[in-house]
Amino acid sequence: MSNLSTLQMLFTTGVLTTSLLFAGCHQPSAPDIVSETKEIRSKLLLNFDDEATLHQVNVHNANKSLLASEHGQAVKIEFASASNHESVVEFVPDEHWDWSNQGNFGIALNIENPELSSVHLYVSVKDSHGVAHNRSVAIPAQSSQRYLIELSGPDLEIETGIRSNPFSWKDNYQPIIWRYGNKHIDLSKVASLGFKVTGVAENKTLIFDDITLVQPNAMDENYLIGLVDKFGQNAKQEFTNKVHSVDQLVAIAEQEQSSLASNDIADRSKFNGWKLGPKLQASGYYRVEKYQGKWSLVDPEGYLFFSNGIANVRMANTSTITGYDFDATYIKQRQPGDLTPEDSIGLNRAPKDAWPSRYETSKMRSQMFTWLPEYESPMGQHFGYRREVHTGAIDKGETYSFYQANLARKYQTNNIQLAEQKWRDTTIKRMQSWGFTSFGNWIDPSFYSMQQYPYFANGWIIGDFKTVSSGNDYWSPLPDPFDPVFKERAMVTVQQVADEVNDSPWCVGVFIDNEKSWGQMGKYKSQFAIPINALRLDRKSSPTKAHFSALMQQKYSTIEAFNQAWEINLDSWDSFASGFELREFNESVVADLSTMLYEFGLQYFTVVNQAMETFMPNHLYMGVRFADWGMTPELRKAASEVVDVVSYNYYKEVINDDFWRFLDEIDKPAIIGEFHNGALDSGLLNPGLIHAASQQDRGKKYAEYVNSAIDNPYFVGTHWFQYIDSPLTGRALDGENYNVGFVSVTDIPYTPLVDAARQVNRNLYQRRYGHNEP
Repeated sequence: MSNLSTLQMLFTTGVLTTSLLFAGCHQPSAPDIVSETKEIRSKLLLNFDDEATLHQVNVHNANKSLLASEHGQAVKIEFASASNHESVVEFVPDEHWDWSNQGNFGIALNIENPELSSVHLYVSVKDSHGVAHNRSVAIPAQSSQRYLIELSGPDLEIETGIRSNPFSWKDNYQPIIWRYGNKHIDLSKVASLGFKVTGVAENKTLIFDDITLVQPNAMDENYLIGLVDKFGQNAKQEFTNKVHSVDQLVAIAEQEQSSLASNDIADRSKFNGWKLGPKLQASGYYRVEKYQGKWSLVDPEGYLFFSNGIANVRMANTSTITGYDFDATYIKQRQPGDLTPEDSIGLNRAPKDAWPSRYETSKMRSQMFTWLPEYESPMGQHFGYRREVHTGAIDKGETYSFYQANLARKYQTNNIQLAEQKWRDTTIKRMQSWGFTSFGNWIDPSFYSMQQYPYFANGWIIGDFKTVSSGNDYWSPLPDPFDPVFKERAMVTVQQVADEVNDSPWCVGVFIDNEKSWGQMGKYKSQFAIPINALRLDRKSSPTKAHFSALMQQKYSTIEAFNQAWEINLDSWDSFASGFELREFNESVVADLSTMLYEFGLQYFTVVNQAMETFMPNHLYMGVRFADWGMTPELRKAASEVVDVVSYNYYKEVINDDFWRFLDEIDKPAIIGEFHNGALDSGLLNPGLIHAASQQDRGKKYAEYVNSAIDNPYFVGTHWFQYIDSPLTGRALDGENYNVGFVSVTDIPYTPLVDAARQVNRNLYQRRYGHNEP
């Protein structure tokens, strides 16, 4: 890249009413990224005119340097991300920034990427209390653009039910989208502006320049109005394969059908194992075996099997909250014995008797749609209802599935059952044509009975059992596995799954529960939150606490010995049992908490495994799909001693060695339950948890991720989440509005992603096993 941008870093004390943070002379190379936003610069307070001033640029697993030009200095950051799970740069002032009197404002900055690969960049603005405002952005390869971090404004004050809203500023910046944390930090004491690269396979280089506080000249007051067209697409943007008529939709569908001829890959067995490879012992069901130093699944006929597939192939997550509701007396409420979460039920339509009572509950939500059908019309069949949501603008109400409506249009039928049968047939053809070896988790059970394609079943253990908090109960608190009621509910859950699977050899295995907050690494209080919180409870009300009490009494015998080891002063074991607050952590405390956490996990997995052995002895127990942010060594160890395959949801760009070194310790087959990426050129407002720069870049990142797992001797599969894009206005459960589908809301495949998957799948078995002798 020529004309490298320049950087002068400015820090200020006092109130920044018109402030430049980092000044340079970068001129955008393209006029379309010139912003009309107000950027008023105060006097220069600090120049980066020599190396000595770089002390306010803090790096971790990265290198920093200045780039000289005729206009000043630019800061170049070389992230050592190939060999480190995280690489970070933080701009830290000598004194905290005070931005408390700025009104509506944000941080604008130039970021240049001179390399050949895009960079998914995590951005964090933190205050002096440690509260963080976190965002994400994809920096395209060989690009230089101006970006915006909105820190104060009307959009941050409302809950829309969408994870990432449309951009409300009338300017040409590339917004860095909201991710998580706190939208409202203490703007009077801003401590740092940080950028992180994590979970990648190569080193990255970025150049930062011209970081400035900016205020908008104008805001789009209608940015949430008329957002969605009748096909569920972005009404305000054009993009590849945007549908403008039913005739166009039907024509695209017919063209695809003609290209979906059966694609029988020569090296595939009946159950999608490696037919050209060795034939091991056939059990009639899927099993696991370590073959020549690599863990592998083995298909029912005895062929080596790697499960590469797509998860969440179902209608249940295709609906979005509309902003309407009904008289609650007409709505059938959940029953205590329900086994299926609201999220997995499907549309769950409001009864016809309720329709006349329909009323608007959120004008903000209802005005997002340019079209919703009448209930009595054929398109009205695609309305649904949610009795509860996890997060959103309203806590219950009417939903609509634009995806299901588009299937009716595409297949030219108002018979929902017929449309869904055609959808299932097309989906199977796609999986075969695209070369996948199986489905992933959360597959509509209607696929089970087709007996055509390998799949994974799933269940949730729901019930009125006692719980223990991890302190980060994002989805829910942890079940108390020592509670007999939990064992009863585990048995009921697995029995239901067994009835659905009906001992089919096409079922690879079963996932039970998902992404529970078992503990978070980094601090003792978060890693051992489960035992710490359990210790506060009375053993009479907490079976887990009762177990921990017995465990400590067995180890220490006397309360005096326990007090000495823990450096604590309890009167008796009764005091221990009735509950106490733990504040200090010495070596003995940490060791005992680790044992407690391990025992907690071991009990959970043992109870579920007993249910699996009782009702599904022929099928693999695939574990709980650990989230990388919610697992600890104790839980991984417990799982590895019980489950057949340890499952992980890992949203990064590759399986990077620095993070996954623990696989050597547990030596157990592993599977990725979820990963994905997305881009903003789809009409959607949020790329997903991992950002790509374009649809083409999505395909590139997909191949890098799956190939990194294929090359790892412990992984036996990878499952992409998910088959269908999230709704533009957010899924009803929690507002996810991600471009993470292999197909859009109009059921049109993303060709670059499909092409990348075809290429990976065509070479899958040869890449993993081909160099081995049969």
